[in-house]
Amino acid sequence: MTKLFSGFPLGNLSLPNRIVMAPMTRVRAAAGGLATPSMAAYYAQRATAGLIVSEGVQPNAVGQSNPGTPGLHTDAQVAAWRPVTDAVHASGGRIFAQVMHGGRVSHPDTTGLQPVGPSAVPAIGDVFTPSGPQPAPVPRALALEEVPEQAESYGSAARRAVEAGFDGVELHGANGYLISQFLSSNANLRTDRYGGPVANRIRFAVEAVEAAVDAVGAARTGIRLSPAGTFWGVQESDIPEMYAALLRELARLEIAYVHLEATADEEVLIELRRAWPGVLIMNPVLPMGPKQTGRTEAEHWLGLGADLISFGRAFVANPDLVERLRIGLPLAPVEEATYYQGGDAGYLTYPAYQYAA
Repeated sequence: MTKLFSGFPLGNLSLPNRIVMAPMTRVRAAAGGLATPSMAAYYAQRATAGLIVSEGVQPNAVGQSNPGTPGLHTDAQVAAWRPVTDAVHASGGRIFAQVMHGGRVSHPDTTGLQPVGPSAVPAIGDVFTPSGPQPAPVPRALALEEVPEQAESYGSAARRAVEAGFDGVELHGANGYLISQFLSSNANLRTDRYGGPVANRIRFAVEAVEAAVDAVGAARTGIRLSPAGTFWGVQESDIPEMYAALLRELARLEIAYVHLEATADEEVLIELRRAWPGVLIMNPVLPMGPKQTGRTEAEHWLGLGADLISFGRAFVANPDLVERLRIGLPLAPVEEATYYQGGDAGYLTYPAYQYAA
């Protein structure tokens, strides 16, 4: 029998299967970055996943990337998340919060603040704002003394996440957001201890993870990475060397897992699997690419040494994805137009599989 449906120990958790619901932005939060009853229903519907990783949650005000996203930096936000985590746990599930600092991928119309980044280099592309897409603005380069504060924001958000009932946190170190910007060789032009050589470019990522570990413990901390990814115009140099160095530092911290996206050639990813001694979650297809992860892709990566497999879009349209995969039921197609439109349509309206009478 496939390993996909076998149990797996993750940190202090016992997962009933190796299927992870990947973090996906859904922009359904209320004003003030508050989670809602609809969000509680959405995640509870998908609680048969071995692990749910929530949508990206901003750790502070300047870290918000998109309008309509939730936060974990105020008491009201913590209180709003508790019914969500309670609903998941009552349905038998486990849920980590993805802590996501947007860095330069933001806009003053969204936050009222100038975005910050490692350097004053704008992202490539239009960012979402309350009035529609607008060109990414030039961020303010963080002063040297400000960088540790932004790294620590991941720790404070992790502490609030556990207070809100999450089982742990995943730091968003991928897809062109703040940690990814520091890893980048074109978004990060710094000449101080956070820029230049590999040892400096990985420093912010390590300090952010250290902050989370100090706050909630290594067993409750993971990180998502996108080696060689080019989201929002980031480019990376020295990719094998940089990620091997980063994985060595993360291994020292003994965190719960690393979550890799298939943004590099398979040979590179296999080498990173060999370099990482801990638990690996693999997202087998390019995020937002033409393919969706299915059982074939999952089995392929389990065979290559991944421990857990994350599914994104398939979980949007199939709240009962685990059961559909288990017995080979067809997957419902996703309605992409409803990804970010708000409301319950395309959010709570996907049914479980309807058997013929």
